This record gives sequence, C-alpha cells and structure tokens, in this order.
Amino acid sequence: MRLLLLLICLPAFAAEPLPALDADKVVTVSGASSGAYMAVQFHFAHSASVNGVGAIAGGPYYCAQGSFWTAYFNCMDPGFFFPLPTPAFLKTEAEALAKAGHIDPTAGLAGSRAWLFTGKSDRTVLPEVVEGLRAFYSLYTANVAIVRDKPAGHAMVTESAGNPDCGATAPPFINDCDYDAAGALLEHLLGKPPSPAPKESGRLLRFEQKPPYGSPDISMDDAGYVYIPKACESERCRVHVAFHGCRQGISFVQEQFVRDAGYNRWADAYRLIVLYPQAIARWWPYNPRGCWDWWGYTGGDYHTRQGAQIGAVKAMLDRLSAPRQ
Repeated sequence: MRLLLLLICLPAFAAEPLPALDADKVVTVSGASSGAYMAVQFHFAHSASVNGVGAIAGGPYYCAQGSFWTAYFNCMDPGFFFPLPTPAFLKTEAEALAKAGHIDPTAGLAGSRAWLFTGKSDRTVLPEVVEGLRAFYSLYTANVAIVRDKPAGHAMVTESAGNPDCGATAPPFINDCDYDAAGALLEHLLGKPPSPAPKESGRLLRFEQKPPYGSPDISMDDAGYVYIPKACESERCRVHVAFHGCRQGISFVQEQFVRDAGYNRWADAYRLIVLYPQAIARWWPYNPRGCWDWWGYTGGDYHTRQGAQIGAVKAMLDRLSAPRQ
C-alpha cells in the first residue's frame, strides 16, 4: 500500500528537464542574505550580461575574501576588531580579478542598476554592511537605490506573505511587512510595468538541477524551480534570477520561497522568466545551513566566472536562452 501511494505521488514531485525558451541573454539578478551576496557575485562575474541587481541584507563583492571567519564577523556583524573591508580595497581586488580575466571587465558595471534593502530590526546582517555595498557600487557609478526605513528583521520582505511579525528573524525568513520588496526591486531594475497582472497565469516548473546545472558536491540540490509566464512559452522574454537565503531552499522551507517571495505575481506583467536555483546543506563542503557560497566553501574561485555555483547558474541561463526545439 505504501509503495502504491509513493508511485501515485511521484509524478507530482518529479523534476522535468529545464526548457530551452529562446530567452533574452541579458538578465537581472537578486537575492536575500547569502542570496544577496551571491547575486552581487554573479553580477560582477558576468557584468557584460547582467544589467541589474537587487540585494536584501547583503554586502560588497568579495567581502569575505575566501574566509568563513571574515564572512561571519567582518561581513555580517562588523565592529572595531572586525571592520568591514573598505570599498576602495574591494574595488582594487575586483579590478585585479578583471585584469586577470577571472570576471568580466568592470566597465560593464557603469550605469547598471542596484536596488538594496536593509531592515531596521535586522541583527544578522547589520545595516552598515548594506551601506558598504551602496558605497561600493557608487565607486562604479551604478544607479543605486537603497531602502532603509522598514522595521524588518532578517528576511525576504513581502506585502502579505510569511511571518506576520515584520521584525521577525525566523523560518521561513519571509516577513509580511506590508511592503513588496520584489516588486520594488523589479521596478528599479526594469522600469514600471505597463500594468500589473491580476493573477499568476504561468507555470512553476520543478526542473532537474543536475550536471551541468550543479550537484550535491557543490551544495546544490537535485531540483531547481523556474516560473514561466504563459506568454513566455512562445515569445522571447527576459530572465530574472532569484537566489534564496540560508535555510530558505526547498530542503528547508519546501516551496515557500519560490511561491511566496513575491516575484511570480510580477513576472506576467514584465514578461519575465524567474529562475530559482536551489542550494542545500552539506557537512562537506561545510555548509550546514544551505547558504550560497560567498566565502569559498566550494573552492578559491567561488566568486569568479570559474566558480562552481556561478558556472552552474550560468549554464541554466544558457539553456533558457537556447533556441526552442
């Protein structure tokens, strides 16, 4: 009987191949917490094809400099003994990486758009870290907007989904703050949509997130998600990558982030495919909270085009932009 029930339920949880949709190759990215750091990393690694980033509770590119301790102290809770690396120093590091060909030329960052958010009740990633990210992007003459007046805890902030206490820092790390962060960041990155879609008309596809799209060896799940508006099934659309935060992937909160973070309701209006790559917890490499790699647990090139997770997500985008079969 149990076997029969499993076989009946299996199709609902089966993952499909990631489809080729002839999507636009120029994309935008965003994320919360470790996902914010990952979004910034992806922006710098591929600035020639990424023209905007949203970062909720995240800091500057290469802040951790390959060190877990620097990530934990200097880049989350900086103080006198553990200062946040200066924007000027991190820019020098980024320029050296670009000169060596490890990331795209930083000239592509000029004029790009960055939307940043820090919650007034966030004690996990302090506001000065996000201010450091603002200062860092300003060195590249990016078009930066920052929101710092909401009483949010460490979470993805939404208009009506998630924890009812806006100031909470608790699973699923999605807080109802009567503020639509996904909508605000997409408007800054893409412009105001022609008209909001009354409801979601697309499909949320669970796809096989296996090589070349990642593997458990680099702390990535067997499956990822992509939201495809109905119009994008037959017409060319843009793509936005949404990186979840620590303890926010499907192995921790099931589909709450991919359904409730707030992106899908805007995807139809913007004709926007939303890609949700998925990280998982691992004891080796050491990543017990299922965070994206922004301190080097997958290797020393984690923050470059050669980085294992960055390469996996780029392969997903290449697949989405491939001609329809």
